[in-house]
Amino acid sequence: MSIFSIQASVSGTYLDSRYSWFRLAMSVLISIIGSAGMWAAVVVLPAVQTEFGIDRSDASIPYTTTMVGFALGNFVIGRLIDRFGIVYPMMAAALLLGVGFVLGSLSNNIWTFSLIQGIFIGTGSAATFGPLIADISHWFERRRGIAVAAAASGNYLAGAIWPLILKEVIAAEGWREAYLVVAVASVVIMLPMALFLRRRVPTQVIDLPNGTCAPGAAIHRQISLSPRALQILLCMAGIGCCVAMSMPQVHIVAYCADLGFGVANGANMLSLMLSGGIVSRLLSGFLADRIGGVRTVLLGSFLQCLALFLYIPFNGLASLYVVSLIFGLSQGGIVPSYAMIVREYLPAREAGQRVGLVIMMTVVGMALGGWMSGLIYDLTGSYQAAFINGIAWNMLNMMIMALLLWRTREVREARA
Repeated sequence: MSIFSIQASVSGTYLDSRYSWFRLAMSVLISIIGSAGMWAAVVVLPAVQTEFGIDRSDASIPYTTTMVGFALGNFVIGRLIDRFGIVYPMMAAALLLGVGFVLGSLSNNIWTFSLIQGIFIGTGSAATFGPLIADISHWFERRRGIAVAAAASGNYLAGAIWPLILKEVIAAEGWREAYLVVAVASVVIMLPMALFLRRRVPTQVIDLPNGTCAPGAAIHRQISLSPRALQILLCMAGIGCCVAMSMPQVHIVAYCADLGFGVANGANMLSLMLSGGIVSRLLSGFLADRIGGVRTVLLGSFLQCLALFLYIPFNGLASLYVVSLIFGLSQGGIVPSYAMIVREYLPAREAGQRVGLVIMMTVVGMALGGWMSGLIYDLTGSYQAAFINGIAWNMLNMMIMALLLWRTREVREARA
């Protein structure tokens, strides 16, 4: 049977099918539940600081360990789904989250709490981002971009939903009870929902040679780089874009406080930024289906760079709200588009580990950028130089994407 015959059979039965869209809906819901761990540590921070009698820097350690676990988990769990499929790793992640939130609620010091956040909650949350994105990418061809973007949006939707829920529980019962609520939700909701993903990716899809395309696709892309070289460049690009991305996301609240606008306005700007990020992810998904992942990242990176430039001269309250919205609308689609690039150029059977590795490096970029911006502020007494630093890293990302675009050859195929 020819490649195109295999693809016609696979595409007609599996890709972009009604089941594919059902699987996407389940994936988004799982991501919303499983991503609670990314935001819970932030919401309970003031209560934890008060109860344990620690300063703000120590109270921030649980979030740092969560991000470390999240970064490593994306790569490790990504490798597992390449070998075993998504169901068992996702069920294990649900149990990790359930146990982690229960143990977290029983913690009696910040160090125990921080370890639990990193080992259990950060790692468990990772399954609902990079690995889930890699899995859903196997079930779409013509609409892969929007599917990947929708799956990635679950993380931001969790950031909009869970803080509202946890805030009310904390006010009524306390932060420990809030953690127990998330523990129950993780096990009771995620475990059965993972079973909806038990259908394995068809081996015909996984084993297709690089550079082939499904019937109906007029173009496929080839790049004159080795898989290792491309992976390294994508990791470098992920660090560059996210060092830049972290400057407003991590420091906008403190920046507003320094300007005299108060913490509340900074928090509102962050919420507006994340809301814009959801829109950006979905729009970028539609765009990636038409122009490809590299061009989508390059466009998003250019717009993000422009938004960072706008932060420097515009520091009034109203203008900061506008620039923060522009920033959110620019950056949200960048990270999910790396999964599109992986699927366009690299073997499908390695998608989990390769997407996971790039996502891990974007988290490293966020952590590095947040720290660097704070260090630059301490050295200069201003965030202006930190914005310039972010712009420089953003330009590194743009140069890498331009290189990939230059080394890409697009081949037009006759429709089957």
